[in-house]
Amino acid sequence: MPIDAGPAPASAFQARDAAAYERLMGRWSRRLAPLLVRFGGLSDGDEVLDVGCGTGSLTFTLPEIADIARAVGVDQAAIYVEHSRSRSGDARMTFEQADACALPFENASFDRVFCQLVLQFIADGEQAVAEMCRVTRPGGTVTAAVWDSFSGLPHNRMLWDAAAVLDPTAKAPRALLRPLTAPGELAELWLKLGFHDVEQTSLLIRMEFGSFDDYWEPFTTGEGPTGKFVADLPDALRATLREHVRRAYLANRADGPRSFASVAWACRGSAP
Repeated sequence: MPIDAGPAPASAFQARDAAAYERLMGRWSRRLAPLLVRFGGLSDGDEVLDVGCGTGSLTFTLPEIADIARAVGVDQAAIYVEHSRSRSGDARMTFEQADACALPFENASFDRVFCQLVLQFIADGEQAVAEMCRVTRPGGTVTAAVWDSFSGLPHNRMLWDAAAVLDPTAKAPRALLRPLTAPGELAELWLKLGFHDVEQTSLLIRMEFGSFDDYWEPFTTGEGPTGKFVADLPDALRATLREHVRRAYLANRADGPRSFASVAWACRGSAP
């Protein structure tokens, strides 16, 4: 029986459990956040919006870098918003449920807008970035990052490639080519929308796992597109995939820590 991932729509992030997301991606988002904030720029007194805040990785990083005036985190997933609220003890921070394509803020409300690791899952990424531009004060910056999922996310690619080998007709590899994740695509969109001083770069972190179980188990919770794919497989097919991915993870060594260099594309521009 073949493995078939089914269609992979552009808006495909499945949010089910905040704790599961923390294990799947939140721990790595926290590593990326300081790099993205420093690339985008941040000053004392800034008012900042974090679009697609998830469990607050970037929002909670902001006051570690500058003495901000306020920060608002928004996410479409209510469970992530509630989780972020439960973690916040800073009166300058608020979290709201909102659609990135219809932000509930007046024009020119923020000095900086950040969007970390979410644009590739939004069905209309251009509309979302246009909204970020709208709520940014003239001269303020809009900065976003997406994983380079095709060539810069090896721990994830390892799983999808194993699935594709097990069934060459599977649609699994489509998940590696989401919108705005190819070289230059973010910058092209920023320029199209009229941003000034546009710059795109790549940011590198390391994803470090203590064991194969530490690597594999977050994929079994159904969180996110890869988790949904793994969780939806029949038991026998999931076990087969697990064994093949385990062999790739071990790489002929004993089980234990493994470190993966992981790359995100990042883009910033000044609002007109």
